[in-house]
Amino acid sequence: MEYEYAGFWMRFWAYLLDLVVIASIERLIIKPVFRVADLSFDSSMFSPFTIASVLIFYLYFILMTKYFHATIGKMIFGLRVISLKEESRLSWLTIIFREGIGRYISVLIKLLYLLVAFTPKKQALHDIFADTSVIYERVRKQFQPA
Repeated sequence: MEYEYAGFWMRFWAYLLDLVVIASIERLIIKPVFRVADLSFDSSMFSPFTIASVLIFYLYFILMTKYFHATIGKMIFGLRVISLKEESRLSWLTIIFREGIGRYISVLIKLLYLLVAFTPKKQALHDIFADTSVIYERVRKQFQPA
């Protein structure tokens, strides 16, 4: 089956929207819990607040991709994550490898996201590691003759 792979800019806008969603989750859930528990909002590397924020970030991408094949940002822009080697479902191992390990490396070295613009299947480094890609999910409506 042939796919139309999503390019850099569409994926960029979807990712920015996902960051807004994650920041909203932090402000609506984590910060109130920390206030009620009277915990510090210290932003050092291993503070409870930073650990909770990082967990929200990775759990968001892992769980959304596993159960919906897309994050909210991807859904809004009509994108979907597919495996280039598996039949239809993305396995837990593939998702954890893509969204956990691969995204961690890509977040550390942000320039690696630019690979999307130069690879034939529009893959970022985390896609290459997990043998996945992001495609446009188009709904084709068939019109019945009147």
